[in-house]
Amino acid sequence: MTNADLEKMVDTSDEWISTRTGIKERHIADENEAASDLAYEASKRALESAKIKPEELDMILVATITPDMIFPATACILQDRLGARKAAAFDLEAACSGFLYGISVGSQFIATEMYDTILVVAAEALSKIVDWQDRNTCVIFADGAGAAVLRPSNGESRIISTYLGADGGGADLVGVPAGGSRLPASFETVKNRQHYMKMKGNELFKRAVKIMVQAIEISLSRGNLVPGDIDFFIPHQANVRIINAVVKRIGLDMDRVYINLDQCGNMSAASIAVALDQAVKERKIKRGDKVLFTSFGGGLTWASMIVKW
Repeated sequence: MTNADLEKMVDTSDEWISTRTGIKERHIADENEAASDLAYEASKRALESAKIKPEELDMILVATITPDMIFPATACILQDRLGARKAAAFDLEAACSGFLYGISVGSQFIATEMYDTILVVAAEALSKIVDWQDRNTCVIFADGAGAAVLRPSNGESRIISTYLGADGGGADLVGVPAGGSRLPASFETVKNRQHYMKMKGNELFKRAVKIMVQAIEISLSRGNLVPGDIDFFIPHQANVRIINAVVKRIGLDMDRVYINLDQCGNMSAASIAVALDQAVKERKIKRGDKVLFTSFGGGLTWASMIVKW
């Protein structure tokens, strides 16, 4: 879906969207596709790439804020579809930080030697919860999924450091008000469009830059690294102005930063997963590189991770 397509739907323009977000186009799931469908396609590709059979999986972890339904978990639906009979399965909700939270959680099971093979999937069908009458949100969000297989490292590749954070005091800045136990579905909640995403963009912008920079500084400190040691940076793809501000503050060259926001929009948890896959396939990342990931999202949640590829 291009900005030109959106011009026909709401009071907006390509110039307005491009200037304020950096987005030119985004991908929207078919009306019959759910998060588990996107998760399944990404999982198949990840398993093929890793040369892993579904039966070898010990655990499936799905990071999403757009599950197929409140319960059962989308991870359980995915487990059945993949045929991963021996795998434990559960969902994790950390909004845009979901993929990094998922990698962090999954890696602990491997570090403690409880499990050997874990599939971490970030899948979002945000078009299902976006209010297509709200020009402030419908121009930003998109659908997509990415997946990674985690296994014990037998070489130099490893997770160098991880930092996770949260601030529930900002929970009202972005979210879907109704549909849970606080505001169950009713005639009033539907009429008031409370089952769609609501966002206070300006306040989120102010917090995002500051928090992402702090998260990066902490993950660098935990890894005994400085910005100059980072070979490549994949930030959450929320807004190009946020990315530019963060990159400027930490002092990285833009040629070491991956941006696919213009093509993909904001896919919440799936953003970093998809960007990583694209960067690897484009040979932007080579073996031995120190890769920095940072995200910020609803909750509020944030995360920063450094990996030796």
